[in-house]
Amino acid sequence: MQRDPLDPKGLIREAYRIDGIGPGECRSIFLDWALSQPQEDSPQVAIAALIEQYAPDNPDHPMTQVLREGMEKSGPARRRGGWRSRPRDV
Repeated sequence: MQRDPLDPKGLIREAYRIDGIGPGECRSIFLDWALSQPQEDSPQVAIAALIEQYAPDNPDHPMTQVLREGMEKSGPARRRGGWRSRPRDV
């Protein structure tokens, strides 16, 4: 079997082969895939190619939905809490 350069570990391919896999497991697999991608590669391009490869045969699969969610651009990182956001007595 030839290795897919978009999915060298075969994580996405195997997710589509698991019967009864749910969205939570697909998100976990997607995160593992995303963290293993080279920094210089565009994740949007890779995700689009994976959708093109797998979605036509698996339109209702939870991994297809997770990949589509992964295509959405996230906003810039922002501070969510910590000691600086708590009220203090001055």
